[in-house]
Amino acid sequence: MKVKIVSQSKHDLPAYETIASAGMDLRANLDEEIIMKPMDRVLVPTGLFMELPVGYEAQVRPRSGLAIKKGIGVLNSPGTIDADYRGEIKVILINLSTEDFVIQDGERVAQMIIAKHEQAEWIEVEVLEETERGAGGFGHTGSN
Repeated sequence: MKVKIVSQSKHDLPAYETIASAGMDLRANLDEEIIMKPMDRVLVPTGLFMELPVGYEAQVRPRSGLAIKKGIGVLNSPGTIDADYRGEIKVILINLSTEDFVIQDGERVAQMIIAKHEQAEWIEVEVLEETERGAGGFGHTGSN
């Protein structure tokens, strides 16, 4: 699939690191570092703008290494970028650790996955078909 992209970033375009990678790393495009205090939320610019085909979205997700090593997550995970959005891709980060975190220019702050989606057409009915599970949810099938 081909996706149009405009880069105002100082860094390389996002790329798949391996043949089986689902996501591409997004890098911070900063004029000066950002210092995140514990529980701070920041909007990190990437300098990237794209035009996705209709029927696709980009999902912005945390990087597992930042999450486990530094306590940094993507607050609205996964963030959705719709096909008709033309603004700059930005990442909402949160510092869930007890220590300051410094975001440097070029830092890999999140990953982005391009995914196909459908739009639902609602059909109102009076009753839904029965299933074995029924209305059970929120852990009703056990703790394992």
